[in-house]
Amino acid sequence: MSIEIRAIEPTKKELKAYVKFGIDLYRGNDCFVPPLVSDEIETLMPDKNPAFDFCESQSFMAYRDGKPAGRITAIINRAVNERTGRKEARFGFVDFTDDKEVVDQLFLAAENWARARGMEEIIGPMGFTDMDHEGMLIEGFDELGTMATIYNYAYYPKHLERLGYAKDTDWVEYRMTVPDSVPDKYRRVADIVRRKYNLRNVHFKSVNKLKDRYGQELFGLINEAYDQLYGYSPLSPRQIDYYIKKYLGVLRLDCISVIVDADDRLVGVGISIPSLSRALQKSHGKLFPFGWVHFLRALYGKNDVVDLMLVAIRPEYQSRGVNALLFDDLIPAYKKNGYRFAESNLELEDNASVQLQWQYFERRQHRRRRAFRKRL
Repeated sequence: MSIEIRAIEPTKKELKAYVKFGIDLYRGNDCFVPPLVSDEIETLMPDKNPAFDFCESQSFMAYRDGKPAGRITAIINRAVNERTGRKEARFGFVDFTDDKEVVDQLFLAAENWARARGMEEIIGPMGFTDMDHEGMLIEGFDELGTMATIYNYAYYPKHLERLGYAKDTDWVEYRMTVPDSVPDKYRRVADIVRRKYNLRNVHFKSVNKLKDRYGQELFGLINEAYDQLYGYSPLSPRQIDYYIKKYLGVLRLDCISVIVDADDRLVGVGISIPSLSRALQKSHGKLFPFGWVHFLRALYGKNDVVDLMLVAIRPEYQSRGVNALLFDDLIPAYKKNGYRFAESNLELEDNASVQLQWQYFERRQHRRRRAFRKRL
């Protein structure tokens, strides 16, 4: 039986097959949440994704006897390498059958591509930037995934360890029960912090007003708040414009909390969204012809899970209780909308300040994922 590795051209036709393999591999798996196909294709196209201003990549597919058996994208993020001083490649968008020879050849292709460009290490799974999926699932294979995370089979990390990849960092995820009311501790802290720093929550009735007033500042805040996190790639002005147009328009306004100071300067933001996991499964990751119906039902119909997409607090206000203003604002909205559970999504295992914000909620740590590193 023969194995062939093909370099994928970044055309819509070839990338569609590339993305399709990553979905078809999980057919019948009730925990896998497919990506939005159009988004995944666009992310991998240099003429669409502004991350290519400072990244280069090559995608590969493995074929066993002419049939798709694996995929991987090798990436070099020059902006991150300049910040860290490392010669580091990334691998991402990786899926494969449980086939030792396929895995060996697939990773060899990515590693050789990186070596040929002077890289000395490779890490992953990671995307071009933190706006892409990252982290290989190592615990929680029987848990429904979220739209912001990777799902993979239990044999994936075993193959990486066999190839000499070792843990670089872990992320953990929590599933919280939405309380009937704001916990007293958070309400008291919110009142104190609000008065002490002259802060307030602002609300919007129009997505366009949110985008016009705080769109640029919001992503600038993310750059500040996340700057020191693992592998962070600062968003460029072109990326910020891209994500404002792409994502802010689809959010529910009552699932967003914005905190400002006396001068209307953005201090913190919490962005959440009703879970789209089942909608993505029902639509197979496609908006058309009828996938949009499932998305609208998930966003505005009956849904008992809300995904906490991100929390960002301006550095000088971190560890000062500002997060309590977000909970004080959002929990009543969650109860009104019928959300019973909240998914935290990825948190670095050693980020104690983030872990502490859930201490007064009923919760369980139900997933863990890992970034692996290997010397080339």
